[in-house]
Amino acid sequence: MTFEEARAQFPVLDRYAYLNAGTNGPLARATVEAFVAEAESELYEGRSSKARFEAMLELRERARRGIADVLEVEAGLVALVDSTTRGCAVVIAGLGLRPDDEVVTTDQEHFGLTGAVHASGVRVVVAAADEDAILASVTPRTRLLALSHVLWTTGRKLDLARLKAESGLPVLADGAQSAGAIRTEAAGLDFYTVSAQKWLCAPDPCGALYVRDPEHLRVAAPGYPAQSAYEPSGAFTPKEGAARFDAGWTGTPTLVGLVTALGTHPDWRYERAAEIAARCRERLAERVEVVTPPGHSTLVAFRPPGDPTELVAGLADRGVIVRELPGRNLVRASCGWWTNEEDVERLVDGVATL
Repeated sequence: MTFEEARAQFPVLDRYAYLNAGTNGPLARATVEAFVAEAESELYEGRSSKARFEAMLELRERARRGIADVLEVEAGLVALVDSTTRGCAVVIAGLGLRPDDEVVTTDQEHFGLTGAVHASGVRVVVAAADEDAILASVTPRTRLLALSHVLWTTGRKLDLARLKAESGLPVLADGAQSAGAIRTEAAGLDFYTVSAQKWLCAPDPCGALYVRDPEHLRVAAPGYPAQSAYEPSGAFTPKEGAARFDAGWTGTPTLVGLVTALGTHPDWRYERAAEIAARCRERLAERVEVVTPPGHSTLVAFRPPGDPTELVAGLADRGVIVRELPGRNLVRASCGWWTNEEDVERLVDGVATL
């Protein structure tokens, strides 16, 4: 598949420089067509039959295998959840943390991660988003490092392999800004979450959770798919592998859309995304202060000299879609493998003019 053929899958790119996959990725025509066809089938044929139920179960396994391919892990270690936020909550609840335990996180994390950590009642230790600072925050009471692989604010990539090796602690990785954008190296970590509606360009809501050792994480909030058998009391036999952490049912149209979306990504996606993100960073740095370190991720965050809210609105009027990071005086551009040079120049020209 050539770049032009791959990019042509996304009709939104005909009109906009769409640079906000860090929130929601563009939808491919095939993804929407598959979603709509399944929804129309349910409309006219109903949603309940043995054949449909069996087809839905097979779709779940195809989705599981597809996410496993993205993470480069075994499919049996992947749970289907509805978001990165849910994946984080599943892990935090299942660890059985106590009030005198500590979890180390950073001051640049998304609430989807920190909300679950805080709600667990543990002592939350907030470090600067730097490997040395994180390691310096570890104490004998620390039970977990809960960190983003790529920070949603600055686009900085944390060296999770180093943090795990030097701390000796389990790592929960928020992969919302990495899965589908860069290689995750998830197999070397303990828990890795995925938001499929972002860089994987799938419909809402869908996501996944990688659990390296499912037998050692408690099923604290079981959904119906968690069990292979259960008693009237609620006692149950967990499914094999990470499927025991599947969080409820995902609508069949969404599953069809997810499976279809996973098939739209070319083999060269990571190399292309890195190249265009580097180009975007280079061009913006000629005009504004870029806070994303070079070579870290496909996000490019920058500090405009004026009001970021006005800049984002003005860029939208020019057909350039980026997002403001509220309260941080930052604007963030998301460069996907589908982004071309013209998209980058439209962004740079808009920033220069506005």
